[in-house]
Amino acid sequence: MFRRKSDERSGTPADLLVVGLGNPGEKYDGTRHNVGAEVVEVLAARYGERLKASKQAALTAECRVGTQLMVVAFPQTFMNDSGRSVRDLVKRHGIEDASRIVVIHDELDLEVGTSKLKIGGGLAGHNGLKSLKQHLHTQDFLRIRIGIGRPPGRQSVSDFVLRRFGKADRVDVDIEVERSADIVVRLLNEAPETIMNEFN
Repeated sequence: MFRRKSDERSGTPADLLVVGLGNPGEKYDGTRHNVGAEVVEVLAARYGERLKASKQAALTAECRVGTQLMVVAFPQTFMNDSGRSVRDLVKRHGIEDASRIVVIHDELDLEVGTSKLKIGGGLAGHNGLKSLKQHLHTQDFLRIRIGIGRPPGRQSVSDFVLRRFGKADRVDVDIEVERSADIVVRLLNEAPETIMNEFN
């Protein structure tokens, strides 16, 4: 069961936990698999914060948005083990409702230049999402899916997601990263269904 006891919390309680999926290290900066992490970096910068290493195997920042606290995080466990870090972040920040977790990730089934907000649902073979479900025992968290398109020709998916965008696609992705950051902030005060009607 997902719900946590509040007395297990070890850090500041958060109104929203925002997780950008990706792989750690300069080698992976700017790759398709790391677009989620880029959104987290944008959010931290917007609120004058820097991502710092935490005991939960993540780079994190606590962002004050009015009277609310938004914790942003980039797990440093590599994509396939992201759930372990997120589980510990959930405990640390007293998240008791999966709908207060926003996971931002790359999406093969969406074209570059598109992104969508989603509530729960299937995992579409995404290893980062599979790890989250395994460790959180739920898949009812919110997701912002940023389109990266499908690999051309016979290029393997694993090679494709670990490569960087071409110049033209990079422009479109940068727009979606900023737009996704806007949506995250709105989720502090607006119902996801309302935003989905507009955003999707």
